Amino acid sequence: QVQLAESGGGLVQPGGSLRLSCTVSGVTLDDYAIGWFRQAPGKEREGVSCKSTIDDSTYYVDSVKGRFTLSSDNAKNSVYLQMNRLKPEDTAVYYCAAGHVDAVVDVTTGCPYENEFWGEGTQVTVSS
Repeated sequence: QVQLAESGGGLVQPGGSLRLSCTVSGVTLDDYAIGWFRQAPGKEREGVSCKSTIDDSTYYVDSVKGRFTLSSDNAKNSVYLQMNRLKPEDTAVYYCAAGHVDAVVDVTTGCPYENEFWGEGTQVTVSS
């Protein structure tokens, strides 16, 4: 059974930092690419960051470039999202999702167009 479990969310003041973790079980990071998504109240879900499956690039949505960093630890089967200089507009539920590395690629991101497995999300609230 495939499971993705997010952790690390919470309440932080503007300018602060959080590190989100996505622990994956049932599949390995060799076969699946993990991306981070977020959904704010009243807004559509958006892709935040993912590791391209076609080259060595990492996609970041424009609004987080220079502030968020995606990393992974294959030995722990985990992917992380380091979020620095957080802003109130970063407030959202953050999800990680897994798409097979051989899946059709979204040309905008270089990452799987569809993700087969999703976590339940972790709330990030940036507020003073």
